[in-house]
Amino acid sequence: MAVEIPKLNYTGSIRSVSLGGSDNTVTVGGETCFPFYTFEGAMPNHPRIAMEVYDERPVDWPEAAVFPFADVLDDPVAWAGKCVEVYGAEMICLQLESTDPNGSNRSSEEAARVVQKVAAAVDVPLIVWGTANHDKDTEVLRVVAETTQNRRLVLGPVEEGDYKKISAAAMAYGHTVIASSPIDINLAKQLNILMGNLGVNPGNMIMDPTVSAIGYGIEYAYSVMERIRMAALTQQDDKLQFPLICNIARETWKSKEAKVSETEDPRLGDPSRRGITLEAMSATILLLAGADILIMRHPEAIKLIKELISDLSI
Repeated sequence: MAVEIPKLNYTGSIRSVSLGGSDNTVTVGGETCFPFYTFEGAMPNHPRIAMEVYDERPVDWPEAAVFPFADVLDDPVAWAGKCVEVYGAEMICLQLESTDPNGSNRSSEEAARVVQKVAAAVDVPLIVWGTANHDKDTEVLRVVAETTQNRRLVLGPVEEGDYKKISAAAMAYGHTVIASSPIDINLAKQLNILMGNLGVNPGNMIMDPTVSAIGYGIEYAYSVMERIRMAALTQQDDKLQFPLICNIARETWKSKEAKVSETEDPRLGDPSRRGITLEAMSATILLLAGADILIMRHPEAIKLIKELISDLSI
């Protein structure tokens, strides 16, 4: 006897947003169903992965994360090139860690020069991620937007405390923005409304709901992302019908479990595999919650997630 699978028809849909320039466009979003529920609707654009690149040498990474990039950690241009040429990166996320006022506090002009060099070196969409310090991000991302106007960047995080000036610069120079809110569906919707009122084109915006790794509240992040998708698809809430980006690499690899040595705690197993597994498992959960873009670090974790996306998309 044949089993008929119950199906729901959704009246809402996620906007399709094209990232990058005319020669390197990647389109995300466009879903008319829950993640990978293609028996109920369409998922025309599979989730994408952006590989991390830092604009200064990381000082607190565990050895497992350092190893694949040990020869390029001092050169973000070479690092980005290796991600694309060796590891097949679909997108690059340049983390402007050096601009943090509590760290190296590099100037906006220095940061902009690095962005320009990386943008010129790779032919994939480029995400530029600040430090979430409102004053510094406003200063840096406005200069980046102006000096790299020949390349359609994705700029973030853009938060309620700095959205006016950063979004205005992004609109003026043709970039996409990442609306970032702290794990709350109401705050996410409020920021999207504010940015819409400012004049940001919905086709030039994606959402960062803020996420965490396994063991650090990922179930709450999952719940918020799931509610965003439910509102977008079943309630036709056009203020939440945007692709979702999840910066999961940073959250995974800064955790204690990714850094503790096997000598300190033998129960945690091989440290060279532990962080990879944590990143891949965290990314899997976020994919099932609705992530359209994952920012990831380790090539082995990325390989596992690409295989999963391929298997689920059959």
